[in-house]
Formats: sequence, C-alpha cells, structure tokens
Amino acid sequence: MAHLGPVRRRALAVPVGLALTASLAFLPSVPASAVPLDGTADAVTAAKPSTSGPKLSYVANLNAYATVKAAKKAVERAGGTVVTAYEQIGVVVAHSQNPDFAKELRAQRGLFVSVGATRTAPMQAVQTTEEGATQRLGAADAAKAAAQAQEGQEPLEPNQWDLRTIKADEAHKINDGSRNVTVGIIDTGVDDTHPDLAPNFSKDQSANCVGGVADTTEGAWRPYADGSDHGTHVAGTIGAARNGLGISGVAPGVKIAAIKVSEPGTSLFYTEAVVCGFMFAAEKGIEVTNNSYYVDPYLFNCKTDDDQKALVEAIGRATKYAERKGTLHVASAGNSNQDLAADSLVDETSPNDTTPVPRTVDPSVCLDLPTQLPGVVTVSATGDKGLRSYYSSYGLGVVDVAAPGGDKWQVPATPDANGRVLSTVLGGGYGYKQGTSMAAPHVAGVAALLKSAHPYATPSQLQVMLKTQSTKAACPTQIYDATGALINATTCQAKWGQTGYYGSGVVDALKAVE
Repeated sequence: MAHLGPVRRRALAVPVGLALTASLAFLPSVPASAVPLDGTADAVTAAKPSTSGPKLSYVANLNAYATVKAAKKAVERAGGTVVTAYEQIGVVVAHSQNPDFAKELRAQRGLFVSVGATRTAPMQAVQTTEEGATQRLGAADAAKAAAQAQEGQEPLEPNQWDLRTIKADEAHKINDGSRNVTVGIIDTGVDDTHPDLAPNFSKDQSANCVGGVADTTEGAWRPYADGSDHGTHVAGTIGAARNGLGISGVAPGVKIAAIKVSEPGTSLFYTEAVVCGFMFAAEKGIEVTNNSYYVDPYLFNCKTDDDQKALVEAIGRATKYAERKGTLHVASAGNSNQDLAADSLVDETSPNDTTPVPRTVDPSVCLDLPTQLPGVVTVSATGDKGLRSYYSSYGLGVVDVAAPGGDKWQVPATPDANGRVLSTVLGGGYGYKQGTSMAAPHVAGVAALLKSAHPYATPSQLQVMLKTQSTKAACPTQIYDATGALINATTCQAKWGQTGYYGSGVVDALKAVE
C-alpha cells in the first residue's frame, strides 16, 4: 500500500430532494420534521462562528430527505466554506476554522447523518520531499534479462516471475485486453510520458483530485516533482504496453488512467480526495479502479467515533455509487502483517498526520478504507514460492483473492534473482517494489481482462469470476518472517473453501481470457 501504503447513467430530471431520496434509500432515515430543510430556521446560533481553530477539511453526509442547497447554507452559517458537493451521493466537502464546526452541523439531524474532519493536522502549504524505497534496475541486469528474452517476450520479461505466476504470459497469446476497458489508478499520479505507459494512457479519463475537486488540466495527474513513483509502478503492472520495450503489464491491451489523490510532500490520502477519485472514475466510465493505499490519517476508521464514522460513510457512498455505475474496485489488504478477521488489533500509527495514539480496535467495527468496504475486492500478497508475503495482512472472510506482491525472501530463478516486482518508475526507467500495493494491480489487470471478455458483466459478476477462476491455495505449513526465517504458519485459518492468507486463491489471467 501507499504509506509503505466509478458510473454511467444520468439522474432523471426530478427535484433534488426526491432524487436524493431515491439514490440514498439505503441510508438510515430521520423524520423530516426534525429540522426544517429549507435552511431558514435551524438550531445554529445567529452569533458569528468562531475562527480560532486550525483550518480543517470536513465531509458532511446528508440524510435521505435533505437538499444540498439547505446543507450548503448550514455549512456557511457554521463558519464553513463549501469546496464541492456531490448531489448524487449527498456528500458535501467543506473547510472551516470553527472548532465547533462539526458539532454544530451534527446537531442538525434533519440535514446530516454524520459530519467529520478528514484530518487532524491543520491545512497548510506543504513542500515536496524525495521518497526512496525503490530499487532501480541497473543497466547490467537489464542487459542480462534482454539476453534471455525469448521470441514474443518483452526485453525485461524474463525478470517478471509475477506474470508467469498468474499465467499472464499465456493469456497474452490469446488476448491482451480491450481498448474499450480502462483501469483507473487512484494513487500518487502516473508518469504518462513513460514510453511503456504512453501507448495505453487515457488523458480524457485522468485528473488530479487532491483537495476534493477534479483538475483535468494537462499533466495534472502526473506525480509531483521529486514525488512518489508508487502510482507509476502500479500502472506498469496493470497496463504496460507490449511494444518491444521494457516490461509487459498483466493487461497490455487495455487503457490506463491516472487519478491523483495524494497530498504533495506527505503523500497522504485524505477522504475528500479519495471520494473525488471514485466519483470521477464513475462519471468517466472507468471499468476498474486500483486502490493500493489506505485512507489517511487513520489506519482503521472506527464507526463509534464521530469523525471517523463520517469518513466511512462518505467513502462508502462514493464506492457504492461507482459500483452502481459499473465500476469494480480492487484494493490492497495492507502491509501490517495483521489478521483483519481478528477480534481485536493494536493500531499504533493513527492518526499519522499528527501524533499517533496507540489504541486497540475491533476490525469489524473499525475499517481499513477502502479495502474493507462492501463490494471492494481485497487482495493479499504472495511471493515467487507461492507463500504469503511476510508483510501482507490477511484474514479469513476478509481477503477475497491473492496475487504476486513480491517477497525479498522468496527468490525466483530469474536473471536478476530478485523476489520483488519489477515495473515502471519515473524517468522512463524500471525498478522493484514489494507490497500489497503490487499485488492489487495484478488483480486489477486480471479484472480488466475479464471485463474485456465479458463486456456486460457487472462489478459483482466480475468479482465472482475472479474468485471462482482463481487457483486454490491451501494453508502452508511454513512462511517467511520479516527476518527471512521460516516459521510455522499458525495464523492461517481455512473454512468455506477459503483461507485467511489467500482468500479464494491466486488470480488466474489465462482463465480470464479463455
């Protein structure tokens, strides 16, 4: 994951209030009489709101009877500035320096289901910093791979043990995927000038969603200067072209789009940007999104907390809206080596934008977003030997499928003998990364191949196919730990034909095109 870490029919021309009632029928209802909905008389004091607090960003989730117009007026009276409003899902994004902003809006139960700050750090100008962690491919290793490439292979494909693990190399002999299918990479941005990505890049479906409003100006979707190559690496795994250069993606015939949602400097993924990303993907007709991150600043968002509950609600509305429009979401399970099906977990990193406060959480109530949301395909990581990667989180009934994410201790018999995943990086180069961030794009690529073969399949049907076509994997007896030592795999549980480590199994690209 980062922090190493969409659809298509327009609403009928009916009054906004009725449209929201229809589209948000799944929300808990509140008597319409609780608070007037015309914004003319509510519980907000007439006194001028305080501006003594830090400037924060908020999401306000409307109830099924409220209108966006009334919600905007309430936001302004509470000392907030509306950034954007998604009438389709009843979510308003706002900024405010009123320390009681959320409290005042929550009191208006006739308008809002939940309201929460999306961050704990004040909004401020941030500066970019250089990020490391990528192991770049050297010229000597590149030459060694090219010398062993067989006819029909890309020059660096001999090093792509991950493609062979899911039979993507065999799938390419049948179908590379359709140009009518686009995978949206919700991430740190994608370098569309990379020669292995440019042939498949869709500028018309790309944007910068940082701040909560989509910016589609030329190049806005690219990584920041001195920024992260995370999204570019993910993009190569999904859709690097078969063009005689570098590597091949899992689905080298489909289109890829970039939806940048990470803050400059910190590479943090805040709720308003992620909601924008899902909504943009939905309206642009993107068939699959890849989500190799968790939503900051909380590793787990507890629905018992007023702020965190609002974040879960807003992102959940956005993902469900996109699914109804035809978009399948794929997300990484995380790199914390935690059992997401456990009764309790210790979260020592939240909030990660100020000072973390260790806490014990119930992962069935406190969700890792977006991977634990209903309808999202949750992906764990494996290495070359087929074992769960030492860092990968897992969980029986939580993980849906597994895919290669790399493991430095599971060394493949490749020219470079590198157990990480090779893909595209900034500056037109190639490099290795490992993580569930690298596993998810393999699944997104297979999902794109499935959508290419079954253009009318719904997101839920695609998810069923991903699971039923996967290669079953039983619980192993041993796995590698973080030091490279083999330990007993006592944490793997099996039931219902699934395991906590691999879900329904390892995805299969060949079955997707047959």
